[in-house]
Amino acid sequence: MKKLSILFLSILMFSTMVLAACGGNSNSTGASEKGTDSASGEGGKRTIKVSIGVNDKHPEYEASLKFKELVEAESDDLTVEVYHSGQIADDRSAIEMLQFGTLDVTIPSTSPLVNFIPAYGVFDLPFTVPNEEVADKVLDGPFGDKMLEMVDQQGLVGLAWWENGFRNLTNDVKPVAGMEDVKGLKIRTMENEIHLDAWKALGANPTPMAFTELFTALQQGTIDGQENPYPTILLSKYPEVQKHVSNTNHVYTPFIFLFSKKIWEELSAEQQDIISKAAVEAGKFNRERTREVADESLETLKKEMTFTEIKEGEFEKFQEAVKPVIDKYKDKIGAEIVDEFLAEVDKAK
Repeated sequence: MKKLSILFLSILMFSTMVLAACGGNSNSTGASEKGTDSASGEGGKRTIKVSIGVNDKHPEYEASLKFKELVEAESDDLTVEVYHSGQIADDRSAIEMLQFGTLDVTIPSTSPLVNFIPAYGVFDLPFTVPNEEVADKVLDGPFGDKMLEMVDQQGLVGLAWWENGFRNLTNDVKPVAGMEDVKGLKIRTMENEIHLDAWKALGANPTPMAFTELFTALQQGTIDGQENPYPTILLSKYPEVQKHVSNTNHVYTPFIFLFSKKIWEELSAEQQDIISKAAVEAGKFNRERTREVADESLETLKKEMTFTEIKEGEFEKFQEAVKPVIDKYKDKIGAEIVDEFLAEVDKAK
């Protein structure tokens, strides 16, 4: 009898171990699990999960809620959940989750996509897009459509262009009104080869650095300045450690609305239509809000920092200085794509 009891306990323990190894514990939690089970939801509705990297004060988050509102107003069987601040994953990891079909939507800037599609480096080329009107014409035209279609090769569906905006320069040394003022400044950049080479071509001393380390580096004087869109400059409290801001507008960065191709193919034609239209409509809302917030942020920055307008004719000097950088990366990005992009920009001016 004692032997039978021991045998029974051994079998029970082995069964428990197998269940645990297969994920049988229903109480386990984790960020990766937030992106799974998209087919189930309240009342049998299919849940579309959206992951974005910015916080809940950013215009992209507002636009994501607009997307949710539009989808749920048009569909009885779709519901949308929005996760901000990288709660599910950072941009690159979120893109990979889309490829595996464990997340429905992410709306990153175009820069992380360069890791998957080198042609997306075209959006990192400096001093190419002069204003928002030109950006809209290029992205909403044949070139933008071509770039959206290109993500299909990576198991993604590109549905719409949203806006991150123009990057602008701040520093704690001197007002910057033109190229001569940039020389010698120690500028933090993203860990991006094109950005690094562009600032070197302008005579600056660029330093790649993680965003999380930036405020402390500015505070300690390890670097002189940094470059980001106006809302980011304000929300990150850089006026506390920076005196000067200039409207360099050196890089325009779009957001791209991406859907998992694996999950997309499981949806009905009606569901796809509702999601597609909502992504485009929310994108229009996003552009409006991004520009409003950028204007509002700049007005606030002007009260806390010295604002210096880039002098007339300097934009052309910047463009001339970075031409060798564009030539250097042309083949890596794709010469045809670069030429087409620059031609569309010229046409849109």
